Amino acid sequence: MVNKLNNVFLIGPMGSGKTTIGKKLANKAEKKFYDTDEEIKKNTGADIPLIFEIEGDSGFREREKKIISKLVLLNNIVLSTGGGVILDEENRNMLADNGLVIYLKSSAEKIYKRTSGDKSRPLLQGNDRLGKIKEILAERESIYASIADEVVETDILGTSEILQKILKLINKYENNKS
Repeated sequence: MVNKLNNVFLIGPMGSGKTTIGKKLANKAEKKFYDTDEEIKKNTGADIPLIFEIEGDSGFREREKKIISKLVLLNNIVLSTGGGVILDEENRNMLADNGLVIYLKSSAEKIYKRTSGDKSRPLLQGNDRLGKIKEILAERESIYASIADEVVETDILGTSEILQKILKLINKYENNKS
């Protein structure tokens, strides 16, 4: 049986800091770190943009669901999810049922700055990156919030402040377990 409180799942849009924060959080909290995109790459031997190009969004999402279904069964992990993982109801349920879900919330402008030089994000290929980011946030923000146990605003906090805030949340949840 997985102890929900031993797993921490980071959700949020691309560029919100899930991987950066996740790695450091896992280290500080003495948990094993996983990243859904990295696990998909390991299993396929292909980069995410190539998977999107060949299989499209739906093919990628199926691969993502398979990875999520395996990772949520692990214990004592920090999982950084892809930005669109929450679009699938099964994924949302698996995450909510098996760990503490933390939404790393960022503004469109901050995400734009963080991703400006990144050519590896399939959903941001085009001329109006900021417009696309705003569109993605409009579509997903309420979904992120609906499954999150906690929301951490990342726009004005530095990495160490975000880490401290999440570690306090983990302690709060672990101390309140029945």
